[in-house]
Amino acid sequence: MLSIEWVGLIKIPVVIYAINFAIAFAIIFLERKNPSASLAWIMVLFMLPGIGIFLYLLLSQNISRQRIFNLSNYEASILGSALKDQIRHIQSGGYVFTNREAEKWQDMILLHQRYSKSFFTQDNSLSVFTDGLHKFDSLFKDISAASHSINIMYFIIKRDKMGQAFLHALTQKAKEGIEVRLLIDALGGRQINPSILKDLTEAGGKYAFFFAPKLKFLTMKLNYRNHRKLVIIDDKIGYLGGFNVADEYVGRSKKFGNWRDTHLRLTGSAVQDMNARFLLDWRFATKEHLLLASAYYNETTDEGTSGIQIVSCGPDSRRSEIKRGYLKMISSAKKNIYIQTPYFVPDASIIESLKNAIFSGVDVRIMIPCMPDHMFVYWATYSYVGDLLESGAKIYIYKNGFLHAKNICVDGEVASVGSANFDIRSFHLNFEVNAFIYDGKEVAKLEHIFEKDMEVSEELTWEKYCQRSLWIKFKESMSRLLSDLL
Repeated sequence: MLSIEWVGLIKIPVVIYAINFAIAFAIIFLERKNPSASLAWIMVLFMLPGIGIFLYLLLSQNISRQRIFNLSNYEASILGSALKDQIRHIQSGGYVFTNREAEKWQDMILLHQRYSKSFFTQDNSLSVFTDGLHKFDSLFKDISAASHSINIMYFIIKRDKMGQAFLHALTQKAKEGIEVRLLIDALGGRQINPSILKDLTEAGGKYAFFFAPKLKFLTMKLNYRNHRKLVIIDDKIGYLGGFNVADEYVGRSKKFGNWRDTHLRLTGSAVQDMNARFLLDWRFATKEHLLLASAYYNETTDEGTSGIQIVSCGPDSRRSEIKRGYLKMISSAKKNIYIQTPYFVPDASIIESLKNAIFSGVDVRIMIPCMPDHMFVYWATYSYVGDLLESGAKIYIYKNGFLHAKNICVDGEVASVGSANFDIRSFHLNFEVNAFIYDGKEVAKLEHIFEKDMEVSEELTWEKYCQRSLWIKFKESMSRLLSDLL
């Protein structure tokens, strides 16, 4: 006869497997994940009994049913009416475009208006930064000249030389009576705590953490991060792109060396859309209800003639708005597609769209870094570029440091720059924001930057790719197998 202790021990694995079956049932019939993600999670659950349950609960919480960003009835009415009017004018042919690229890409503009609720603005001017020192030099000058407000959202801020200089600049402006709001992702800003921000708050500045854990280092939303990088100064100047705030982003890291990224400085009405995005994020994090002014959506500036839409996406929605824009650009390409991304882990829709473009005669070029900052994603990236390489894509390995840029340019006419990578995390797990640019002159600049980067890159040929070792092939296969864990 088995003792009570032995009976108890036998019951433990039975309970674990019962929970595994219950979660597997929920994944298949209730969660509505894509099939590859579902199979990956089921594999983890049964290969790692107990641990798999913990990982699933920690990393796979579904927040798409939650209403995170809420507009008041008044805001929804004003913004909805303004957007409908703009759509109506474009469809009727009564909208006057300032450049041919915007007019030519009306279908994509309408896609973002209807699907992403994104206004089209065409009174913008922009500058492109690829070097962190130049970007932060410009940013610090604009912060120093601020006369009214500074709204900032970054994914990462560190307690190093650059981080301290950045916080000092904000503190000085707060002392001058300027409204300073600083929003940091709780995971990316884990080096920053209230004591570090004491000077800022005593000077009158405000800060908040996005998805701050109720208990330190313990949150069920660990896998969902606010990856956006936004700065809005005086409602007139905006910055967005790939740079965060730390020494590595200005080339001071021994590991990465030169840090190659892409960031935009914007003026014009698009800045007001960026500010609206920030205020909604701030509203969620702080519960402070700052109104979105209806004036934001009136084109009243004479800053420039570049057409821009600010498009955001996040795990609170299943719509994957930025990915939808990428798909539209790829499927509409006639001549060339240039992509720069540190992480290339796309889903089947992106892969098939790129293959269709290649087989249609489009020149598809993809540039990825020569070194990893996340090993798992690095080997998955190599697996996916191999698929496209075999189909005829040109793959370039950037050799002059670490490539962190997130860009796509199509036909010298339209481009997208922002925080979103070409990977499943950016499409489904992170909160992201991109600028979609309709201006041939500005897109030509971005294409020229890509072509200059080719001079410090190595082209990965199919022959070289086939020579990789069995160990590398194994790492690629395992990384790809688990890359769909959502």
